[in-house]
Amino acid sequence: MTTRTLVHLVRHGEVHNPDKVLYGRLAGFQLSERGRAMALVLADYLGTRDIVHLVSSPLERAQETIAPLAQRLNLPVVIDERVIEAANSFEGETVRVGTFLRPKNLGRLYDVTKPSWGEPYVEIVERVSDAVDSAREAAAGHEAVIVSHQLPVWMMRSAVEGRRLWHDPRSRECSLASVTTLAFVGTEVSAVSYAEPARHLLSDDTSSVGA
Repeated sequence: MTTRTLVHLVRHGEVHNPDKVLYGRLAGFQLSERGRAMALVLADYLGTRDIVHLVSSPLERAQETIAPLAQRLNLPVVIDERVIEAANSFEGETVRVGTFLRPKNLGRLYDVTKPSWGEPYVEIVERVSDAVDSAREAAAGHEAVIVSHQLPVWMMRSAVEGRRLWHDPRSRECSLASVTTLAFVGTEVSAVSYAEPARHLLSDDTSSVGA
């Protein structure tokens, strides 16, 4: 019989970021109080499932998001650099209305399809796909969870669903603490589903600048 496996791609919870810094891969950005509540909701949502393998981005916000689930399941967490946030040349800058259209920044915005201001979309898909394959193999016949970031999760979903990789960031269906599930039959994705178990904790200002 062909093995059926689920890999859940989770976006981390809300980050404490009052200064609206595009934090990207910067260290020191941790979950807010609401983000910690989101992590507990995720533990409730996923904690009763047949999960045997846990993976996290090395960034603090991802590790803090997966911690309650790891504790509930009594499972170790594998830290995987392949699911880290995308590199971005705007990292560390304060984001306000018009930030990206300032004259000094326009030189970085010449190609939206690559994109010219950060890690190529194709490379994001390649590394996340490798990480997903590793998680699928580790959890064969069961379920795995990977806590990552908005763009890596959305790129993986876009690739699986045959969507073009360049896009308007506002079109991403990947809210804070959301769960994008890839269902595998053998090594092939048979279905994709999406859930927002912490929707009740979202506000109009929880898009999270660093993603």
